[in-house]
Amino acid sequence: MKFVIQRVSRASVTVDGEVIGKINRGYMVLIGVCDADDEAVADKMVDKMIKLRINEDAEGKTNLSLADVDGGLLLISQFTLYANCKKGNRPSFIEAGSPDHANALYEYIIARCKEQVPVVEKGSFGAEMEVELVNDGPFTILLDSETL
Repeated sequence: MKFVIQRVSRASVTVDGEVIGKINRGYMVLIGVCDADDEAVADKMVDKMIKLRINEDAEGKTNLSLADVDGGLLLISQFTLYANCKKGNRPSFIEAGSPDHANALYEYIIARCKEQVPVVEKGSFGAEMEVELVNDGPFTILLDSETL
């Protein structure tokens, strides 16, 4: 499982011209799932993400968690995080999880986040989406379950 976490001052996701998810301060998270992932992996990733101390304190040090700054989450499913570009110039996505499996884990992640974070917004699994954000910092973290 892969999470690309971007600390944002605001972010939104639009489908067919309609904003379906929007947050102010917090994290916009791209979520990639492979078939080997399960709920235990998702729990570990969610726990790490929520506890990351990547928000600035009064001294400007990255010392505060999402809860410390009353931040929200915008969670977007992103199978292209599993693109394999080793051969040729056209990426292969065979390492990405099957749609049914990936969607089930995506919904599980959303539910787990809602248990701990007051504002959790989401994209639309499998839809063509437009994501807008203002990256605060910029600050971007890649969490990969293979390296946690």
